[in-house]
This record gives sequence, C-alpha cells and structure tokens, in this order.
Amino acid sequence: MTKLNQIIAVEKGVKSKSLQDITAAHHKVQKPALLAGISRTYQPKDEEGEQLPPESARVQFKAEEALREMSASLTRLFDVTATKDWANCSARADVTVDGRTVVAEVPVSYLLFLEKQLTDLHTFVKKLPVLDASESWSLDPSTDWWKTEPVRTIRTKKVPRNHVKAEATEKHPAQVDVYYEDVPIGYWTTVKFSGALPARRVNELLERVEKLQHAVKFAREEANGAEVTDRRVGDAVFGYLFG
Repeated sequence: MTKLNQIIAVEKGVKSKSLQDITAAHHKVQKPALLAGISRTYQPKDEEGEQLPPESARVQFKAEEALREMSASLTRLFDVTATKDWANCSARADVTVDGRTVVAEVPVSYLLFLEKQLTDLHTFVKKLPVLDASESWSLDPSTDWWKTEPVRTIRTKKVPRNHVKAEATEKHPAQVDVYYEDVPIGYWTTVKFSGALPARRVNELLERVEKLQHAVKFAREEANGAEVTDRRVGDAVFGYLFG
C-alpha cells in the first residue's frame, strides 16, 4: 500500500515535469510555421514553356497533438495530487456538469487544485491556433491536416515589344519605343495545409473548460473542508475536456 509521504515525495517532480511539457506544447502551438503546410505544382502554358519543380512543405505539428500531449502529461499530475488530497481530507463534494458527475466525492484541497489547473487550461485553449476564416477548409483524411481547395494562378513573363513612333526616312532613322508586356506562360496550382483548429472546436473546448470551472467552484462551496488509495482522476477530466 502506498503511503502518503511517498506521494508527497514524488509530487514535486511530477509538477515540474508537467510544467515543462505544458510550456513546450504552448510554444509549439504559437509557432505558425510548424502548423502550416503547402503543396504547389506548376504547369507551363505549352510544351515549350519552362518546367518548374513542384513545391511542398509538410505540417510539422498539429494543435490536436498538443492537446493529446498535454492530457498525457497532466493526467499523471492530476492523479498524484488527487491521491494526496483524498488522504488529507474527509469533506468532499461531487463535480457535476449538466447532470453528469465528472469526478465524485472530491476533497476541498483537490477542488482548489482543479480551480488553478482549469484557469491555466482556459488560457491555453483560448490561445489555440484557429484556421484562417478567409479560407475554405476541409479535413484531408490522407494526411489528417486541414486543407484548402486548389487555387490556380497565372504565371507571366515580361516580353519586350516595339512601338514605332515615326517611320524611318532618308534623313532620319525610325523612332521606336520599347515596352514590356506581361504574357501568360504557365499556371500555379496551390493547396494550403494547416494543423490549426476550426473556431467551432476551440469554442467548444472553451465552453467545456468554463462549465467545469463553474462546477468545481460550486462543489468547493458545498464541501466542508495514513495509507492512501491511488486515485485515477486525470483520465476522467481530460476525457471530458478534450474527448
């Protein structure tokens, strides 16, 4: 049977690792270059036109991956802290959202912990990258990235032209102006990719976090304030938040 002092001894290390993991995930989702991808192919206007190689860049990181990594890291922290607090307190209350008990019989000390963590999660979710609303996105099942419809644009080349202002005579050469004309020579077909999230998904996550925040505060108000039983709370919390 695990003793309370053993849980306290490992709690600091678990907190430190979780903070490092959260910070790393936060930095990744704030770097647009990691979330963006593109695919461009070129087709000359005719067989004699210049051939250009295709261009592509893969999406290196998806916001959903950040959610999964954060869930995995914080689940351990939530569980260790829960085990300690359950042993320390006898006054408990259920955390209930829309009639669903997310976590049952929660001690006051753990409710205080949850409040702090949910405040940080709310900040994280609020800053999640959102797909550019000016584009029309669809989920590509082959890559699991969001992508736009192909857009075809013309590639032009400046070609010199002559404009004769005055014909040549026996005494004077012709007066000619040189100007340049943009002549279509090929087409770019561009598809944009992204690992960001639809605004609807971010709003849904924010609503869930805020509902759970309210439920935790309500449960804390209701609650009164050895050897321990290991608690498994993280899976339930993140199953609700990010499921």
